Amino acid sequence: MESPQPPTRTHPEDGRRLRGKRSRVRIRAAARELFREKGFDGATLRAIAERAGMGASSIYRHVETKQELLILELADLQEEAWTRFRLGDDRSAPTRDRVHRFFETQHALLASDADLTVIALRATTYPDAPVARRVLALQDRTIGLLAEILQAGRRRDLATDIDVLAAARALFHITTGARISWANGLASESACRRSIAASVDLLFQGLSGPQGEGA
Repeated sequence: MESPQPPTRTHPEDGRRLRGKRSRVRIRAAARELFREKGFDGATLRAIAERAGMGASSIYRHVETKQELLILELADLQEEAWTRFRLGDDRSAPTRDRVHRFFETQHALLASDADLTVIALRATTYPDAPVARRVLALQDRTIGLLAEILQAGRRRDLATDIDVLAAARALFHITTGARISWANGLASESACRRSIAASVDLLFQGLSGPQGEGA
């Protein structure tokens, strides 16, 4: 007869990690609610802590600024956009169509909360700030995915001598420019979408193969 196994002991550090994880989940949920209710500028870290059911000083054990919380939300939206794009991506489609679909998928999620776009754009103007570095890292990932799409296109319907990384950066900055106007209330969302689509089409005129296959 086998002897009973001794009960598994939980290390105190495991309990602290679990409590910390639960606290961060509550904080992020509270931040999402307040960002949508009051906007980014109207939501304070103290109010987020109160909504999360903790003291104002306790929240600093988990986050330093509300900008950090907003960047986390932006990162989640980006991940969701990339996942949705990859799940529905038709690799046999023309490269221009794939790029259009990528931006449409991304914009649909970003448009769900304009504050996310605003803070991301503002953060990049402060290159020494930790938040800015995280935004730039997200941007690099987006550029990398665009470069991946364009690289595949070089073998099919794009000019073989294009600088894939430069083209990916140009596509990214085209969309950023359009979103700056939208995020600051200078253009409607539909106008932003049209501007992105038209700019992508214009850029692709210079990326097409010698017979214009990418047109």
